Amino acid sequence: MNAEDPGLARALKATEAPARAISAPRRQWKRLSRAIGDVLPKGLYARSLIIIIAPMVLLQSVIAYTFMERHWQLVTKRLSASVVADVAALIDIYESYPQDKDADTLSRIAGERLNLDLDLLEGAKLPPPGPRPFFSILDESLSDEIKRQIRRPFWIDTVGRSNLIEIRVAIPGGVMRITARRSQAYASNSHIFLVWMIGSSLVLLGVAILFLRNQIKPILRLAAVAEGFGKGREIEFRPRGAREVRQAGHAFIEMKRRIERAMEQRTTMLNGVSHDLRTILTRFRLSLALIEGSGEIEDLTRDVDEMSRMLEGYLAFARGDSAETAMPTDMRALLEDLRTDVERLGAHVSEVELAGKPTVTVRPDAFRRCLFNLASNAARYGETVAISGRLETRSFLVSIDDDGPGIPAARREDVFKPFLRLDDARQDAGGSGLGLAIARDIARAHGGDITLHDSPLGGLRATVRVPA
Repeated sequence: MNAEDPGLARALKATEAPARAISAPRRQWKRLSRAIGDVLPKGLYARSLIIIIAPMVLLQSVIAYTFMERHWQLVTKRLSASVVADVAALIDIYESYPQDKDADTLSRIAGERLNLDLDLLEGAKLPPPGPRPFFSILDESLSDEIKRQIRRPFWIDTVGRSNLIEIRVAIPGGVMRITARRSQAYASNSHIFLVWMIGSSLVLLGVAILFLRNQIKPILRLAAVAEGFGKGREIEFRPRGAREVRQAGHAFIEMKRRIERAMEQRTTMLNGVSHDLRTILTRFRLSLALIEGSGEIEDLTRDVDEMSRMLEGYLAFARGDSAETAMPTDMRALLEDLRTDVERLGAHVSEVELAGKPTVTVRPDAFRRCLFNLASNAARYGETVAISGRLETRSFLVSIDDDGPGIPAARREDVFKPFLRLDDARQDAGGSGLGLAIARDIARAHGGDITLHDSPLGGLRATVRVPA
């Protein structure tokens, strides 16, 4: 079959058209869903409140609409029909018994029996029609009933006096004016229903918020405990709340135990390996000490010492400092001790900048080692080192600057890889290649990280960020 066949092309277009017609609503629905998701709150507590409030508001709105449009309108219509029927009866009595020309008896009957005020305006005419209210069930119901029952020219006023309504009907020789209380033709107690409805909704909403807050607390507690465990802090946690939340809490505790068990097994294994290797290295040293000194013996001794340093570096990197407990630590005192240690290495520390005396919860020895690894690396390749710290809203930052050769931006992440040596990198010359890897491992164990940037001194800036 030829791919250029016009019939085949038309058939393909015919099959693509329905597919496009189906996919277009899907794309619009996805865009609408994304827009709604951007507007809605992101927190579980706020979303749960919306889940509770939205159906309640919708239900109350439907009930209010039904009441206003159905019950309230029906009651108002029946009350208006009753008042108009009384007016129609008064007109019929007036026209059937002309002997009561002044309508005194009729006015007395209207006032005593029907609670209506009646006046005859001889020779008067109906006032010009006024503007109708924008939304008035009473005005509409009265007009309809007068047209249906009386069928004469009329004029009504339902807004002039709030508690009264006035009806004027044209009769032979003048106008009959009837004044009635508004409550006789209008369901005026609807606000009681609305007050009860809104009041009960607020009470139910308050109870729902109270129970919802108690259900959200265990979830927030679980999140806080997980965050604290990720920062290497000692935590005490007991699952509470709903069954599903307790299941998540027990799963977290089991995960924590497995991680701690794995770390303990690794540490025990490394301690055993360390003991065996140190024993062998000690035998090497003793054997070399018993052999007569020569150039080859000195070279072997240096090799043994280098192996010892490398072994200690490997074990320190693999073991870490997980056994140490996090505690509030004075950062000013820690940075001053770091300055002293760096000066002992022969570098000049220009300044230590730190505002106030911030206290941050860290593992002191591990954090000091992290900073010392970075500072010793800076002292090895630069002549001047600057140390600064600052406390931000949710984190504490320590910056270590030097005036050394620096590291190309494309290779800065590579220097954190264990055992990696770069020809132009400043990573532990003569060491095991683990100094920066250990530093980043400690920083991340605290829930932070280390980043490298260009330094104002011309060399490299290492910034340590840990949660405050």
